[in-house]
Amino acid sequence: MAYALQQLLTESADREPEKIAVLAEGRTLSYAELEQQSNQLAHLLRNRGVRKGDRIGLYSRKSVESVTAVFGILKAGAVYVPLDPQAPLDRIRYIIANCAILGLITTGERWEPLDSAYPRLVEFSIHQSEMVDERADVIAWNALAHFPASHAPESHPVASDLAYILYTSGSTGRPKGVMLSHQNGLTFVDWCAETFQIRPEDRVSNHAPLHFDLSVLDIYGSIQASATLCMVPENLVLFPTSLAGFIEANAITVWYSVPSVLVQLLLHGNLKARNLQQLRLVLFAGEVFPLKYLRQLVAVLPQVELYNLYGPTETNVCTYYRVERDLLPDMERLPIGRACANTEVFAVNERDELIEPGEVGELYVRGPTVTSGYWGDRDKTRTVVLPNRFQRHFEEKIYKTGDLVRLGSDGNYKFLGRCDSMIKSRGYRIELGEIEAAMISHSAVREAVALAIPDEEIGNRIRAMVALQGPKLTAVELQSHCASRIPQYMIPEIIEFCESLPKTSTGKIDRVRLSQAITAADH
Repeated sequence: MAYALQQLLTESADREPEKIAVLAEGRTLSYAELEQQSNQLAHLLRNRGVRKGDRIGLYSRKSVESVTAVFGILKAGAVYVPLDPQAPLDRIRYIIANCAILGLITTGERWEPLDSAYPRLVEFSIHQSEMVDERADVIAWNALAHFPASHAPESHPVASDLAYILYTSGSTGRPKGVMLSHQNGLTFVDWCAETFQIRPEDRVSNHAPLHFDLSVLDIYGSIQASATLCMVPENLVLFPTSLAGFIEANAITVWYSVPSVLVQLLLHGNLKARNLQQLRLVLFAGEVFPLKYLRQLVAVLPQVELYNLYGPTETNVCTYYRVERDLLPDMERLPIGRACANTEVFAVNERDELIEPGEVGELYVRGPTVTSGYWGDRDKTRTVVLPNRFQRHFEEKIYKTGDLVRLGSDGNYKFLGRCDSMIKSRGYRIELGEIEAAMISHSAVREAVALAIPDEEIGNRIRAMVALQGPKLTAVELQSHCASRIPQYMIPEIIEFCESLPKTSTGKIDRVRLSQAITAADH
């Protein structure tokens, strides 16, 4: 049984050495090649002074080399820190400094802007040339050939060792580094293997960027099963027709992405004209899937099993729900389901009591998937990684998600929204997600966001940004539609229409950017 993530690769390389492990940008690596090259990279890193626990940044587009880098870093005993290639340089510099990244595995065009600010960085370029420039601290990818391929250096991994750090947006405006151990990752991957039965013949998509936690399932779930990981090129992400063509041409059997990507595929990818008979499993996570689109997707993909996965980066996936087609027509809100194996979830009301069916509370998570906290930020860690006050006989940690849920009589949880998006207006408690669901239920609405604008008189005014599809719609018509679904005090006072809503690099609606744009416009 594996106790370190890199062992999943070694085991699959022993079983299926000639099988294609990774496909990216028209290039492939077999399991034997991925094993050997990651061994070589691990030796190279050790040769350059990298030791157990050191942080190594991964700052490049998706490629066969980036997957090699993930496993090479782990085999060196180090911790990989994937950096968003599209992020502003200030954010990248902050992350590098925050977790004291020792070196970068990158491409030539990306390290140059960082060099003057961080001359101590050791950089390993994935350029194919023999040398990138004359600096002694830049090593070309071809230098791997000079290091042993048959075995990795000794690292004596322990399951509780850190494996990777994923930076997510922080409430202070600075990103926070979520620390994930080998045990955190393996517990999740083992559950995936049991639940989804990924097999060697599967072709698993990797739509998510490597700095997004959805990529954990893609990479390790695929490698554990000796399947083929098919990395979706970044230049296809914004083009649903091309994305649908990628799924068809690469005979994808397992797809995983945020719901908004699936909505775009449904609306603009012409899925009905595609031969998608090989697709057997569609997984989605990261945001609420509007039911009107999910019903359409289920009709277009009659042979596919669909799962709604829920969980913050700090726990990876902690609950799941298998979409039941017969129940969809009468459903008002899609459940996030029940706890994954080896994980417990429970919700607590305002009186700090465990909720009963029908009640609303904040969700907590316990088990071996829970993070140990945020890199270099013990104060922030202490606010969400807490002693389990419901179990006082020995020390144990639980994670406070900040998400509001309702427990159904069938044991499934339903996500209602964030505690911090629960606002007050005119004395009423309002969940912005409920307003968004009401707007999206209109057939002409493609996407919608409700925003709270602070107001001295009433607490908050509600404003909405909406992207349409099909026939035109006026603000008054949409407000009238909402009035049949939510109370008057929840209806947005101002509704603005736009062609599309801005997205983050992980494909979610960028609420921060929208709020900043509205605030700037108002001033």
